[in-house]
Amino acid sequence: MRVLSAAILGVVFGLGLLISGMLDPAKVLGFLDVAGRWNPQLAFVMGGAIAVAAPAFFLARRRSTALLGAPLEVPGGLPIDTRLLSGAGLFGLGWGLAGICPGPGVVLLGFGGAPAWVFVVAMVVGGLGAEQLKSGRAFPLTQSEA
Repeated sequence: MRVLSAAILGVVFGLGLLISGMLDPAKVLGFLDVAGRWNPQLAFVMGGAIAVAAPAFFLARRRSTALLGAPLEVPGGLPIDTRLLSGAGLFGLGWGLAGICPGPGVVLLGFGGAPAWVFVVAMVVGGLGAEQLKSGRAFPLTQSEA
């Protein structure tokens, strides 16, 4: 049942991205171009998402299990540190350059052509590289080099 519900919710999420225009890099870049020809349409999409998510998070904080019985843990506030700021900066840089963020990038794999595949491969490589850096295994030094 969990796999089926995840698949259904994934399809609903993908359809929402498609209908909202979040899969169109030109529309996303138009939204990000606040100093040029700004397109505010995606601000309404984000506002709608917040309006739906806020009550769900409010209810989730009062539960210990999800509707299908899996453990439910809502993350708390994280400190604003260098890691958070650098990650947000890299995310914003990638979003601004490509006009695609991770969710729409995965949805675009189905019909977005080569740019979507290049984006997702770069995203996966970047994620794996970040894990290597975080674990300290990215550039291992031998004892003699340290």
